[in-house]
Amino acid sequence: MNYETRDTYGMYKTNLLRDDGTGPGPRLMGADTLIGNDVYNRAEEDLGDIKEIMLDVASGKIAYAVLSFGSFLGFGEKLFAVPWSALTLDTINKRFILDIDKKRLENAPGFDKDDWPDMADETWARNVHTYYGREYRDLNINN
Repeated sequence: MNYETRDTYGMYKTNLLRDDGTGPGPRLMGADTLIGNDVYNRAEEDLGDIKEIMLDVASGKIAYAVLSFGSFLGFGEKLFAVPWSALTLDTINKRFILDIDKKRLENAPGFDKDDWPDMADETWARNVHTYYGREYRDLNINN
């Protein structure tokens, strides 16, 4: 699934490819249209899809995308909180790119749908950002 198929308002039909900055996309996109988008790595391996987008309500910034990986018909699904900054929107293929080897993702710190981590815990957040090679910045600080 991709953001064009979830676009109930037609906001990406003509505006997504504009270079003049008018209209939504690709710099400004609806969160609901991004849920369910596929995630691939640079080796063209399917890493799963985005199940949720986690917002830091106090700062108004996106903190994480929750990536589902490894499920077969919903069984064996493992969830990963991926720092939003680790994802790149691929507007050609209408999906996200996460620059990580599939084997490394399999060993990433993850969780299951019935046991979510405390994503507001600073130690947990630093560890996740470090794992994906991203700098951790407290979302509540203006940066």
